[in-house]
This record gives sequence, C-alpha cells and structure tokens, in this order.
Amino acid sequence: MRDNPAGALVILERVNRRFDIGPVVIAVGALLLLIGLFLAWYGDFNAWDVFELTDLLLAALAVAAIVAAVGLLIPDAELLDRRALPWIVGAAFVIVAYELLDKPPAASGQELSTGAWLSFGGALVMVAGAVLSLTRVSFAVAVEGRERPVQRVAAVDHRPPPTETGEPVARSSTSLLKPKEQPEAGETN
Repeated sequence: MRDNPAGALVILERVNRRFDIGPVVIAVGALLLLIGLFLAWYGDFNAWDVFELTDLLLAALAVAAIVAAVGLLIPDAELLDRRALPWIVGAAFVIVAYELLDKPPAASGQELSTGAWLSFGGALVMVAGAVLSLTRVSFAVAVEGRERPVQRVAAVDHRPPPTETGEPVARSSTSLLKPKEQPEAGETN
C-alpha cells in the first residue's frame, strides 16, 4: 500500500503464478537434441551424413517431445497424450546412448564430436524434465500487480479523530448509518 502523489490511496496486489518446470526442461532438452543432429557427431560428419534412419527417428522424437511439452504447458494445445511423453523421452535417450556406444559403419575410426555430446546432453535434460513433469515440480513467480485506486466509502472515512492521550473518544449520539428522523413541520413531541 502506498500514497499516490494525487493523494489517492493505491494498493499493489502481489500475485503468485505457478509454472510447471518439467515441460520447459523437456523442450530445452529436445531443442539441444535437434541442434546436435546438425553438428558434427563423428569427426567432420554430422548425424544426417552418418545415420540412415536414426537421424530421422531422433528428429521426430525431439519434435514430438516439444509438442508434448507445449501440451503440458497449455492444456488447450495438447496434441499428444501426456502418457506418451515418458516413452518418447526414453526412446530418444536409449537411441542416443546406443549410437554413442556403437558407432555406425560409416563412422568407423572417427572420434565422437560436439554434436554427439550435445545430443546426449539434450537427451539427459529431456529425461530430467520428464521426471520433473511426472513428479509435478513447479516454481512460483511473484508478480507485482497493477496499481488500482481504492474506492473510499463515506461511512468508513468518517471516523472520529484519534486522541493523543489514548482515552476513548466520545461518540456522538447520532448514528452515521441511520440518521435520526426529523419531526415533520407541525408535529410536536
């Protein structure tokens, strides 16, 4: 609460918003996996040069993970069932790990490069995001609300002044809510 320069009382409302962090982590991991497919996996060869079907499968799994993550964040945009997400993430992780351990014939004699490790890291991040989504871990963000002027009510604003001695203030005999009826002209009590 604070006073506005114009003298109006203004209340700032604090609003807490909760966001599920799991879908965001899944989407980041899927993007890392997609980017890694275009970087060098073995020597100077990227995933598109070395793999026959694995590159397409990994790209499809990454896109499916992004679509599922968006569906978790925005329920109206859900295109994939949320129960498919652990299977998508698990398949991407297993495929990337298998390709790191067992090089394809086209990459024989080549060392692992940046793209392979980035894709593996992306798959690990996707697994972490799936775990966070399944356990419903979220974080809260406090957002300051807009200023809104307080409407003053006459009955509340008409309070007796406080005393400096701390003694009770004498109340008037008339009520502010029910004014005393005035006798009409010609009537006597």
